[in-house]
Formats: sequence, C-alpha cells, structure tokens
Amino acid sequence: MTPMSEASPDADQNRWLALLAQNPDHSAWYIQRFMNMAAEGRDLGGEARLIDAMASRGARILDAGCGTGRVGALLAASGHHVVGVDLDPELIDAAREACPEATWLVGDLAELDLPAHGINDGFDLIVSAGNVMTFLAPSTRRAVLARLRDHLRDGGRLVVGFGRGRDYGFAEFFADVEAGGLDTQVRLATWDLRPFTETSDFLVAILGRSG
Repeated sequence: MTPMSEASPDADQNRWLALLAQNPDHSAWYIQRFMNMAAEGRDLGGEARLIDAMASRGARILDAGCGTGRVGALLAASGHHVVGVDLDPELIDAAREACPEATWLVGDLAELDLPAHGINDGFDLIVSAGNVMTFLAPSTRRAVLARLRDHLRDGGRLVVGFGRGRDYGFAEFFADVEAGGLDTQVRLATWDLRPFTETSDFLVAILGRSG
C-alpha cells in the first residue's frame, strides 16, 4: 500500500475523503503506519501528555478527528472520559478495538451534534491533533470550529495543532477562530510547549469560548 499524502483534492473537498477516493487502501496504510511506529518505540504520546496536563482528573475530553484513537486512548488510560469522532469508519473500528472503554463515533465534524447520540454533557477539553483542520473542506472550517465551541463546557478549552504548508495559513486559521466564536488564549510551536514565533513551522493553539 502506498501513502497518498501528496494527492491534490478539489479545492473544496475534504482531503481525507479525496485520499480514500484515489486509494481505497489508504486507511489501512494509515493504521499500519502508526502500528509500525509504535513497534519501533516512537513517541506517539506528546499530544496526550499536554492535554492530560491541562485536565483535571476524570475530565470529559472530546478527540475531534480521532483517527485510530491514538490520542484519546492514552487519555482514557489516564482516567478521563473520552469521546472520539472521525468520519472514517475503518479508523473508528481500529479505535474501538484498541480502546473499548472510550466512546468512538463515526461522524462529520462539520455536522457535529453529540446530543443526537445521547451525549448531552459538554466537554472540559477538546483536542484536534494530527493536522485534522487541514484535512477539512475549506468551506467547513468555520462551521467545525463553531460546532466544537458549542460542545465546550463553560471554561472549557479547545486545543488545535497543525503544520505550516498544508494550504491553511495560520493567519487564516486565527480569522476562522474569531469567526467561530473563539478566543486564542495561548500559541505554541510544539506540543512540548516551545513558544510560537512568526517563523514556526507548527502551531498548537489553545482556544476558549469568546464572550
């Protein structure tokens, strides 16, 4: 199986769905890729360590664009109440197998409505790691941010991480954050808390509800 990370979807198509359309085996390749990295002893827990440090014990955490549950599973193992959502059923199946104690749902973040699934309580923290924001169809980015905002408890925080050079500029993201009813509280360049600068190649943004 060959990675399709260089594929160029239509301008307003979800990039992950475009990859699957070009290569139906892409999800299986992605799952195996992280299994291989885990077997090699690679550190795959940086995002989860940051989120865990921000959370009180037994916090409610939403893993938005959870993929195989790599982040959410570690948070569940730390005693948090985790819900993960991803639009790829194959990745959700992998997450359910790896971490049955969390709740994993197939769904589109642009249409996120967890109360419709009987999940009525908001979240203390929402994490969207793994460049999830850059895989969204551009026309849905603000809708996704607004939906995530609506699922936060009062005082809850949303943490988003993605890299430069993926057709979503940081300035554009911050404009979308404001339009989505969110404030930027902290800007970092890495998940291990290095400061963000104008030349940083990666952004970790900690956001809260505005108003």
